[in-house]
Amino acid sequence: MVFDYILEVNGTDNIFWVFYVINLILSAIAYQLGFAKKLSPVKNVIVYILLMVGTFVVTIFSTVMRMPTIECLIVIILVLGIYRFRLHRERKNRQDVQEENT
Repeated sequence: MVFDYILEVNGTDNIFWVFYVINLILSAIAYQLGFAKKLSPVKNVIVYILLMVGTFVVTIFSTVMRMPTIECLIVIILVLGIYRFRLHRERKNRQDVQEENT
């Protein structure tokens, strides 16, 4: 679905790089929502370099084999976003209850 839309809008000239950028942005968001921990700047740079390399491989599957990687990343981001929102709300409610008890 996304592949056909992007292909229709942009044509085939730079389709690989368009998908690479989209996959990279969505992968970085998914990483931040679900897996990121506080790291030193050097380790953070290494993680993002490895993310860029991995995204290159994923983009090959996305463009050549027409696998729905962008759609899957969007669903992953939605699920992780809902999880993080609920976790934040639950922690806030717990903190409010503790403040009322003291």
